[in-house]
Amino acid sequence: MPESGPSSRRSGRGCRGSPWMLPPLVCAWLAAAVAAYRPVVVVHGLFDSSSDFDNLLRFIDASHPGTNVSVIDLFDRSASLQPLWKQVEGFRDAIYPIMQEAPDGIHFICYSQGGLVCRGILSTLPDHNVHSFISLSSPQAGQYGDTDYLKYLFPQFVKSNLYHLCYTSVGQRVSICNYWNDPHHRDMYVNSSDFLAVLNSERPNSNATVWKKNFLRIKKLVLIGGPDDGVITPWESSLFGFYDDNETVVEMKHQDVYLRDVFGLKTLDSRGDLVTCVLPGVQHTKWHSNDTVYTSCIEKWLR
Repeated sequence: MPESGPSSRRSGRGCRGSPWMLPPLVCAWLAAAVAAYRPVVVVHGLFDSSSDFDNLLRFIDASHPGTNVSVIDLFDRSASLQPLWKQVEGFRDAIYPIMQEAPDGIHFICYSQGGLVCRGILSTLPDHNVHSFISLSSPQAGQYGDTDYLKYLFPQFVKSNLYHLCYTSVGQRVSICNYWNDPHHRDMYVNSSDFLAVLNSERPNSNATVWKKNFLRIKKLVLIGGPDDGVITPWESSLFGFYDDNETVVEMKHQDVYLRDVFGLKTLDSRGDLVTCVLPGVQHTKWHSNDTVYTSCIEKWLR
C-alpha cells in the first residue's frame, strides 16, 4: 500500500509578509504572543489524512493565534493499515525536526489510532520534548468490538473470532490487529501482539525501564473520550479502561498496567499530570471538529 510523503500541513501567522503596514511595537507584541504558544503536532487516525483536520486548525488559530500547527501527512487513508511500529518510525522521523526547532517543547494532539502511534514515539524517543500529550478518542487499552470499521475491514469476521486472524504473523501486519485485545483470549494477545502488548510491557520487554523513563518526560497526559463514540470499544479504552473476561469494564485505576505502573500511568497520576475529559454525545469521527470538545478538553492544554 502506498504511503504519503513526509510532509505536513502547517498554519501560523505573523507580521512578516503581512499585507498591512503594522507599527513595529505592534509587530513586537504579536511576535511575543506567538512565541508564548508551543508548536502543536497532530497525528491522524485510521483512514484519515491531514485534510480532515481543518476545523481543528481553525479552533487553534482562533484561541492561540499564530501557533505553528503541523498535521503530519504520512500513512494516509489505506496506508494507515500498515504496522504500527512502521508508522511510529515514520512519524517520529517527520516530527523530530519540529521538536529540535522548539526549545520550549511542543504539544501532541493524537487522534484515534494516532494516539497509539504517539505513545510509541514518546516511549522510544529519549530526548523528546512533548509537553502535553492529548490523546483524542484513542484505543489506548486496545479494541474489541463489532464496529462498522471491523465489518469493512474484515467482513468475514466478528469480534469473537477475529483473534484467529489477528493473533498470527499475517494479522500483525495490519495496524488494527496490533491493538486488538480479545479479553477471552488473553494469553494469545499477550504472546502475539507485536505492538500494544509490548508497549504496555504485558510480556517481558527489555526496554521497559527506558521506555517508561522516556514516556514520563511528558508534562501532561490528557485522555479524552465519551460513551457515544460508537467506534472505540469499549469507549473507556480511551481512558485506559478495558473489559475483563466477562466483558465488564474495569476502569484504569484497577488495571494491572496502572497498579504496577509499568509505563508510568500511576506516576503521572500521582504527579497530578493525568487528566481525563469525558463528553457524551460525540461520535468518533467528530472529536476533532467539535468546538465543545476543543474548548472543554483541549484548549487549556495548548499553552
